[in-house]
Amino acid sequence: MREFSLPALYEVPTDGNLTDLIRRNASQHPDVAVMGRKDGGVWTDVTAKEFLAEVRGVAKGLIAAGVGVGDRVALLSRTRYEWVLLDFAIWSAGAVTVPVYETSSPEQIQWILGDSGASLALVESAAHEAAVESVRANLPELRGVRQIEAGAVARLTAEGADVSDELLDERMSAAHADDPATIVYTSGTTGRPKGCVLTHRAFFAECGNVVERLGPLFRTGESSVLLFLPAAHVFGRLIEVASVMAPIRLGCLPDIKTLTDELASFRPTLILGVPRVFEKVYNSARAKAQADGKGKIFDKAAHTAIAYSRALATPQGPSFGLRLKHRIFDKLVYAKLRAVLGGRGEYAISGGAPLGERLGHFFRGIGFTVLEGYGLTESCAATAFNPWDRPKIGTVGQPLPGSVVRIADDGEVLLHGEHIFSRYWNNEAATAEALADGWFHTGDIGTLDEDGYLAITGRKKEILVTAGGKNVAPAVIEDRIRAHALVAECMVVGDGRPFVGALVTLDEEFLGRWAAEHGKPSGATAATLREDADLLAEVQRAIDDGNAAVSKAESVRKFRVLSAQFTEEAGHITPSLKLKRNVVAKDFADEIEAIYRA
Repeated sequence: MREFSLPALYEVPTDGNLTDLIRRNASQHPDVAVMGRKDGGVWTDVTAKEFLAEVRGVAKGLIAAGVGVGDRVALLSRTRYEWVLLDFAIWSAGAVTVPVYETSSPEQIQWILGDSGASLALVESAAHEAAVESVRANLPELRGVRQIEAGAVARLTAEGADVSDELLDERMSAAHADDPATIVYTSGTTGRPKGCVLTHRAFFAECGNVVERLGPLFRTGESSVLLFLPAAHVFGRLIEVASVMAPIRLGCLPDIKTLTDELASFRPTLILGVPRVFEKVYNSARAKAQADGKGKIFDKAAHTAIAYSRALATPQGPSFGLRLKHRIFDKLVYAKLRAVLGGRGEYAISGGAPLGERLGHFFRGIGFTVLEGYGLTESCAATAFNPWDRPKIGTVGQPLPGSVVRIADDGEVLLHGEHIFSRYWNNEAATAEALADGWFHTGDIGTLDEDGYLAITGRKKEILVTAGGKNVAPAVIEDRIRAHALVAECMVVGDGRPFVGALVTLDEEFLGRWAAEHGKPSGATAATLREDADLLAEVQRAIDDGNAAVSKAESVRKFRVLSAQFTEEAGHITPSLKLKRNVVAKDFADEIEAIYRA
């Protein structure tokens, strides 16, 4: 199939903006908890009426601080309650939010604030403020910096006390559907980040259709979601706005290191994650079972879960014997895993990278279905996702209702719909290239099946061509190799080479466990174990699993285990965990050459 679309389930308002949502919530659901906020170590509820009042107070402060209609306001912070509060306050002042990753370097901050022309920066910490101040001399349009941890919310609220309700109401209605809501800078695997202009209309089209299609996941007064991905990323922003649109209770978690504890205390019904999160849950559970002497039981339970999920997709369904085994393992294993995920959830939404068929079947088999989706910053997050009632594991689902997915002659995925970005900020040439012929050219390669389910097979610019002329899409095999507990990252190489090779980094958390279980010296590291025969044999098993997914010509013949990690600080990965292949290839050129030495 070359093209597929679904009718819209949500009618985008002819005008209006995203502040209409919080006003509607306060009017129609005044006492419903729409936010969860950590207060003294305890989650407390914020009702729709209370949230609107807080937003209005901060928005008045922004107006008093000189923020005008259409002004860009930078927001540099981890995911926390104040992020959502400030985002809606910026919109309520008639301005445009410019998210900045909290891990950004001063040079990146300078580029984003300078290119967007931000007039005000709202930052989380003293370190963030110092980073902005270090480049402020190069930001002539930046008039001020406010720090959340230094009381920015309370101070803005106090400073706005004299701003009238009438003026604020005018500002809240100033933006129209086709005006920019935000400028989200792409992570940029090559070159400088580009600012994607996303309108209020784009968010209405995106979130309205997501909420309608995934209705059972967004039940007002019942459902809740814990957001621990960066709110600066468009995927996190989707859940922020969709939660307010529904509305359901939204909690924000700044530190993923406390995720297990917070899942138990917040008890969300819906989890938003990237594949690495779900891989960690699986690998941690398996490692714990092995440490407790229950590894064989866990492996049998995992095999049963996968078989059960696969059988669900067949006309006859699971056999009586399989159902019986599944029921037994549900009590022994699956219920405990669901408890780790909060105990109330049945669904998760995964994006950012392929989840993998094996992991998808495992989670559905334990009673926690991960709905895989696909999207880009330019498509306001999800442009395709699996429906809750008809998921097809191994695909990223059907198009967002009201949009169209087309496969070009060369296999590139093209998109059309109201959720697509309007332009790149200050970059007409890039805009014209990306939106040629009225379609957004994603740069991804994919296929559509007979039911309109999309599968992504690689990136056009990442296709390797070996010396023998074989085209290799790295993503398929990399994702399979990376699913192994010991593997942190994997990058396939081989462009212009006689065969395909791979660079592998080790997961530091699981390396310690593996070393202890295999009698290696205490304190052993990737640097000391990278040539260890037992470790290389274990990594080879991951390579073999990856090779099973591709043809012989595409399979990895040789690999190198690295002593270092691919890090955001070193420029190897983006904040959204995408590999910057050109940077990795340059920094590890000697390791790549070693793969091909005779």
